[in-house]
Amino acid sequence: MSESSGRLDIDTDYLHEQLAALLAIPSPTGFTDTIVRYVCEQLDQIGVEYDLTRRGAIRGRLSGRQKLGARAFVSHLDTLGAQVKSLKDNGRLELVPIGTWSARFAEGARTTVFTEKGSFRGTILPLKASGHTFGDDVDLLPVGWPNVELRLDALSRSRDELAKLGVDVGDIVAVDPQPEFLDNGYIVSRHLDNKAGVAVMLAAMKALAAVKNRPVEMFWLFTIAEEVGHGAASVLLPDIASMIAVDNGTSAPGQNSSEFGVTICMGDQTGPFDYHLTRKLVGLCRTHDIRYQKDVFRHYRSDSASAIEAGADVRTALVTFGVDASHGYERIHMHALRSLAELLTCYSLSEVSIKRDKQAVSGLSGFTHQPTEPAAQPPPENSEETVQDKDKQ
Repeated sequence: MSESSGRLDIDTDYLHEQLAALLAIPSPTGFTDTIVRYVCEQLDQIGVEYDLTRRGAIRGRLSGRQKLGARAFVSHLDTLGAQVKSLKDNGRLELVPIGTWSARFAEGARTTVFTEKGSFRGTILPLKASGHTFGDDVDLLPVGWPNVELRLDALSRSRDELAKLGVDVGDIVAVDPQPEFLDNGYIVSRHLDNKAGVAVMLAAMKALAAVKNRPVEMFWLFTIAEEVGHGAASVLLPDIASMIAVDNGTSAPGQNSSEFGVTICMGDQTGPFDYHLTRKLVGLCRTHDIRYQKDVFRHYRSDSASAIEAGADVRTALVTFGVDASHGYERIHMHALRSLAELLTCYSLSEVSIKRDKQAVSGLSGFTHQPTEPAAQPPPENSEETVQDKDKQ
């Protein structure tokens, strides 16, 4: 533990290594088997027990003194990508996006197309890609998925030649992340949403695995379909009372997120997060000297939303690392990743505040309170009381 604050120390070299390894594994939604296997191998090395759902969501477990009222953390292994919509007469491929992202960021992307006969490399290009051919028209083409196509790096001049290669409708297209890890701590890459969150959870688990006296059982969940809205819909257990999603924050004009420290999301498009859980996280940041800021996200949903919508009666919160240009060429800073991992360890080792949460349903005894009394306010500077105080001085 850090002598100054009681936080668990985070192995940032390990965090860095895991993020680089995760980014190197293509994992668009629907094509996540390889990254699931990788994360399970890492859990084996850390010494974390786990099980898998049918489709591959991972449920890791660290034991604690108390079993009921367990805590959970969740991040997602799947990323944005694309899928083959049709084989075109010119030998190119029409695409549809996997997840919600702009074709503006697809133009020029290097890709891998996974077919039943093997993989092919390729590039996503606008329909009018050559200024030497189309002149100024290359700048007039609208942005949108109907206005891009994928050029394979293979002999594919026609629909028939594509078919001979084994390319077919529905094939998965993974977009290269093109990561850069800068010496000043900045990290630029596609798919930091949410492979950075996965790396943060692995680093936090590595620190916690050596702690013997953990207050409550913890589950570490890795989902495989967050980018298409399914997320944590079917991975929770009844014993789990609270769940914290670890994902990206939106560092952009009009937002309060930052690429430094922890950004605690107070609400997103699905509504406010749990009042008591979010404020406990804020309190832990204050107590343990972890830089933080709060934000509200308007066009955003996470694994927490899918769990609540699926009917889970679980307290939810969202803690994030600020991302510039989310769902595009994203940028983050290692300071935020380390801070976030530290917060996860602080929360994991904090005592349970709401004892009643051990039971899914119980009586009013022990139910929570929210403040309703008017806040104390200082008197105005020109009030009679203030004038009298000044006269006494």
